[in-house]
Amino acid sequence: MLNSKREGVYYKNGAFLPAREGPAAGLPAPEEAKKGTMAYAILSKHNTARGMEELAIRFDAMASHDITYVGIIQTARASGMTEFPVPYVLTNCHNSLCAVGGTINEDDHVFGLSAAKKYGGEFVPAHQSVIHSYMRERYAAPGKMILGSDSHTRYGAYGTMAIGEGGPELARQLLKKTYNIAYPKVIAIYLTGAPRPGVGPQDVALALVKATFQQGVVKNAVMEFFGPGVKSLSMDYRSGIDVMTTETTCLSSVWETDDTLRDHLTVLGRGDAYQRQAPAEGAYYDGVIEVALDRIEPMIALPFHPSNAYTIREFKANLDELLHQVDEDAVRQLGLKHRPASLREKIVDGKFRVDQGVIAGCSGGTYQNIVRAAQILDGHAIGSDEFWLSVYPTSQPVNLELTRKGYIASLMAAGASIRSCFCGPCFGAGDVPANGAFSIRHSTRNFPNREGSKPSDGQVSYVALMDARSIAATARNGGVLTGADELPEIPADPAVEPFAYDDTPYKARVYFGVGKPDPAQELVFGPNIADWPEQVALPENLLLTVCSAIYDPVTTTDELIPSGETSSYRSNPIKLSEFALSRKDPQYVPRAKQVLAVERLRRADPAAPEVRQALMGHDPAATGLGSLVMALKPGDGSAREQAASCQRVLGGAANLAAEYATKRYRSNVVNWGMLPFIAEGVKDWDIQPGDKLYIPSVRAAVDGGAEEIDATLIQHGAEKHVTLKLPGMTREERDIVLAGCLINYYAK
Repeated sequence: MLNSKREGVYYKNGAFLPAREGPAAGLPAPEEAKKGTMAYAILSKHNTARGMEELAIRFDAMASHDITYVGIIQTARASGMTEFPVPYVLTNCHNSLCAVGGTINEDDHVFGLSAAKKYGGEFVPAHQSVIHSYMRERYAAPGKMILGSDSHTRYGAYGTMAIGEGGPELARQLLKKTYNIAYPKVIAIYLTGAPRPGVGPQDVALALVKATFQQGVVKNAVMEFFGPGVKSLSMDYRSGIDVMTTETTCLSSVWETDDTLRDHLTVLGRGDAYQRQAPAEGAYYDGVIEVALDRIEPMIALPFHPSNAYTIREFKANLDELLHQVDEDAVRQLGLKHRPASLREKIVDGKFRVDQGVIAGCSGGTYQNIVRAAQILDGHAIGSDEFWLSVYPTSQPVNLELTRKGYIASLMAAGASIRSCFCGPCFGAGDVPANGAFSIRHSTRNFPNREGSKPSDGQVSYVALMDARSIAATARNGGVLTGADELPEIPADPAVEPFAYDDTPYKARVYFGVGKPDPAQELVFGPNIADWPEQVALPENLLLTVCSAIYDPVTTTDELIPSGETSSYRSNPIKLSEFALSRKDPQYVPRAKQVLAVERLRRADPAAPEVRQALMGHDPAATGLGSLVMALKPGDGSAREQAASCQRVLGGAANLAAEYATKRYRSNVVNWGMLPFIAEGVKDWDIQPGDKLYIPSVRAAVDGGAEEIDATLIQHGAEKHVTLKLPGMTREERDIVLAGCLINYYAK
């Protein structure tokens, strides 16, 4: 099914040669041969640095949604932005329901429209489109680079290298700065064969995530898709695989282009944007993953990660064992004090019964997925028992075509609920399952309580990821888990899915203001929209108090700052910070606030008794107090900057980790003025809340380029020397931390 080689290879004559055989085949050295990759061609075109070792990228366009754009614009505005220098699309697909907090969500939308008018942007009103569908339809094209403040910013199937990052990186582009990274590894994803009927893009994607995530095979690399199997896949199918590459922790992705893409761009009215794109003969890759599409089966990713994937056949053969493992994972990962009812109780007569199905978002709600689901359900009823199904088309043009072709009618007749173009179920802002319920979803993630449950209130629900085809097959079977390949008749997925694109809904509602800024336009602020609180520069010495210690193998951004209703407060940094780690470590916020209160007192009155006691004899004029979060591998998942900014608002000065799960989370830590420490063997230090780290001369060390810094770990009154590391920290990153955050850095 998948074969991975974690060593350098050359691509020649449709085969891969080990790097050591390159000279005998007359191939150049790897440094020269890597120029033959599609990634190199695109990166070199967008690089403004002198060489290719350290890249300084400027993007062709950017996109944000209504959870992120207020903070980004506020950051850029505070740093001197006067207009959007690149096309910047503001979509409204996350806080669309406006169901929490009174007016605050719609206030953000009003702010977004006023910003698009003032600075020259494109504003897509709520319920018009999911952010990534809109960018595929309107902006993605071969050779382009797009930056988005959402981790699933992936348009590789269109030949575009797209990257999802935290808000500060978009603010940098708005300030005409660059995206700075070392040249990434490029991994070939070589596709052969064609998918079997009943096997959808989510099945391929889950198999790929399972094969790569745990071992970090493509971490921070570019995944480059090509091979004879590409021609068997429609554009929706390709995009469905591509968007899930985020779950492998890769940096970006790009696909070879062909007539299928050319014809699709023509349907979208952008045929002139097409260009051929493919690897050159002799191109060098840092590894290769060969994917035999015809050997992939319908898959299911069990809670609580997309990599926890099995074939549906394997899952059904081992129900008791695998569901027991999910039970154990729930107790451990959710920190439950009382064990909930076992999922094994959902096994009835040897069959597993689920409670809910959802087909939604940038991965699930595409035209081809919904057409297949409608065909599978046509003439069949979901039934009136516990199971129910929701379908969210990904954009209004898609919804319009599904309606005209009768597929929406078929789904409604089967008992499915048709919803608007909205991302909500993907992050807990729509279709939250009942307590104890098990939901199967064609969406992007199934992290702990991302679906909206609150374990601290005794609520536990579960999400498994599946393809729309198998979700429809399960719905047809009344909620009994069923793979699409088990149906007596299985509709196949053609390489070209007939589709007529009508963008009339956009022409009727979207504000197209790119390149037309109006400085006289006033920004419209709702009462919840607040400026970032002032942050202070890095002090000479630092005494850190551990306010949370997380020993899970991976900590997601959803755990650092929960999604769902919390998202409504994202335009108010102080209010939002109250939710930091609230579902993972409810005592984190009060601990951090206590440290911050003393630090503020230190700055106002260094001689105060509380200050001298907290500083343990260190100089109050030169020693700052800050809080620290220790997690073994933080930052998997969302690009949301608030996972870091909330810590900073609460007085956070550093993170300490064995490694960072993603480049984007580490960047968020740095851009918000916190030190991204790592340490060897930190798991064995047995750090607990209340422990302290004293770091003398930290400012001088950071300013001087030190990659190792001596510190003292203080636990239970005992002191121990430890070494903290800052590997690969650039000069600019150091200056940002020295200044206190990105806003301060640009203000200087």
